[in-house]
Amino acid sequence: MLNIAFGQSKYYVDNLSENTKRGLRQKVRNGEYPCLAPVGYLNDVRLKTIVVDKKKSVIIRKAFELYAQNNSRLDDIAEFLAQRGITYRNGVKYKRDRISFILSNPFYVGFFKFKGEIYEGKHQPVISKKIFDRVQEVLEERGRPHHNPKNSPKVFCGLLKCSCGMGITAEVKKGHTYYRCTKKSKITKCLEPYIREELLDKQLSDLIQKFSLKKNWAEKLLEMLEKDKADSAHNPFAFVQESKDKIESIKIKLQRLLDSYLEQDIEREVYLEKKNIFMHEKKSLEEKIQGLEQKRTGWVEPMENWIKEAANLPQVARESNLFAKKVATKEIFGSNLILAAREARATPHKHWRFLQIAAEKTAKFSESFLMVALRRVELLFPG
Repeated sequence: MLNIAFGQSKYYVDNLSENTKRGLRQKVRNGEYPCLAPVGYLNDVRLKTIVVDKKKSVIIRKAFELYAQNNSRLDDIAEFLAQRGITYRNGVKYKRDRISFILSNPFYVGFFKFKGEIYEGKHQPVISKKIFDRVQEVLEERGRPHHNPKNSPKVFCGLLKCSCGMGITAEVKKGHTYYRCTKKSKITKCLEPYIREELLDKQLSDLIQKFSLKKNWAEKLLEMLEKDKADSAHNPFAFVQESKDKIESIKIKLQRLLDSYLEQDIEREVYLEKKNIFMHEKKSLEEKIQGLEQKRTGWVEPMENWIKEAANLPQVARESNLFAKKVATKEIFGSNLILAAREARATPHKHWRFLQIAAEKTAKFSESFLMVALRRVELLFPG
């Protein structure tokens, strides 16, 4: 009797295990990720799906965009996320390997990996394939073995150049951080003096403050933005048929590839490699079509983000968060910051310069005059 009972129990367990595996395989084939959602997404227990975390997904997208510019380290991205509340459960900043995992996770562009194989998910992507590919290039470029430097990198390194054209480095002396020219030029002997971090911090804060957007301006511009977005949504648009045909061709190739693998005509490694290539090519084409569809309203989100960033600059300038100031300064001036005679000088990007001029020239006018004069808010933002 015990043997019979044991046999029945083992059969039940084996059968349950196989049914569970079968269910997981079917779920994966349907594009449903069977694991916990990564940061930036949430598991919807009620609907048993994965949905976008509206707050954290924006932060994750910005982290990808920052790293794609190739001006930030993994530690900088960890700091950027921590400042916005994305940390381990105990409040500790993410480690470098965790940041690397996030930045290389194809989930954020609409794919997911399960048992080594890539699948197209039903979840909504939060970053573009173009940004993701650029991030992978940067990760690969910086993939050399990491060595801890004698002195840890200082926050403003990589932000400015010396007036002689060389880069800026930092040194710690008597408890204070000083920035100076690297003096690597073989042609020019640079005589630029050191500048203390506290003084550079104040100069950057003063620069940032000049490009802030008044609160009442920001509110009115956001209202106008919503109206323009609604008006633009009614415009007709045609898709490019050539891209659609290519997508259909890739679908056929994927099916043939799967058939070859199931018939054991090709090895698993070859199947996975070719499937990965086809899936990424298909995603790029789909984004191209989607980009054409959204072209009429594609300026809305960058414009909205710019308005909010400009309105938040006074707070960034007031606070002591040096990394936040570095990000804001890079956004306004790009690579145009020069350090000369202990003074940070810069030429802003055009749209920031226009904002500065508008604030200076229209200070004497009323708010209503300003808002009537602006017909379409996207004219403020470069195309």
